[in-house]
Amino acid sequence: MNKSKTIRVIYPQWQGGNVARILPELTPEDASKGYILGAHLLNFLAPETENKIITIPISDDINRVEENGIIGYKEIFSQTVAALKLIRDANPEKIIVLGGECSVSVVPFTYLAEKYDNDIAMVWIDAHPDITLPEDKTYNGYHAMAVTAIMGKGDKGIISVLPAFIPEDRILFVGLRDWERQQIKDRQKDYGVKHLTPRDVSKDSHKILDWLKSTGAKHVVIHFDMDVLDPNEIIAAVGVVPGGMKIDEVTRVINDIAKEYDVVGLTVAEPMPRIAIKLKNMLNQLPLIK
Repeated sequence: MNKSKTIRVIYPQWQGGNVARILPELTPEDASKGYILGAHLLNFLAPETENKIITIPISDDINRVEENGIIGYKEIFSQTVAALKLIRDANPEKIIVLGGECSVSVVPFTYLAEKYDNDIAMVWIDAHPDITLPEDKTYNGYHAMAVTAIMGKGDKGIISVLPAFIPEDRILFVGLRDWERQQIKDRQKDYGVKHLTPRDVSKDSHKILDWLKSTGAKHVVIHFDMDVLDPNEIIAAVGVVPGGMKIDEVTRVINDIAKEYDVVGLTVAEPMPRIAIKLKNMLNQLPLIK
């Protein structure tokens, strides 16, 4: 990537995940805010960069209120506006995003869709399709609504401030293996969004590259939700659905795309560093450290 025109965005948004109930080994606050530590840990582990680094300011108030079918709506809306302003001020051509739950791709990807005049395709590498809508009333976490927001569907308030959208025929799910409910599987079919399973891409990336060619797009954004990874190899995210992709498969897919297309956006999202959270809590209890 051209370093002079690329920025790294640290986006520790956590409010879009309502995950405490499925992380019983952590306190509810630690489970909810684990994405904050996860985002900063990804930045710590990532190679040093000469690119401009932007950190999106995120509220740490644990008292989230549901509005418009979305938990933490007020904070998510204000953080969306703040993120868009910071990115627009930086005016990058390419963006690396380290999250944070899955909704951290919404602002950067819609910014890039506007910048490249909609000549863009999106590869969403994830165990789940993230096409919930607020009116579903089945799950109020905005991270499960990330793709529909990028399409321009969902909460009118949030959608109204996004700069552009990516249409359904320019979106491909990769690694998908858990629709969670029939409603989501039916919606994906209605939208016409194609998907590939972990098995479809386990040996090579040609089905992804063929799909990209069919779109005619020159530029690509890639979202990598760490729950796509096989929990038998590593548990790095909240989700632990069996039968996922191997680390080498994910990196191969992303690099194969980058060899053939102009990758202008890459997100790594949904880190939930369970061990690091427990170690942090341990250190907080020891004398002389503070």
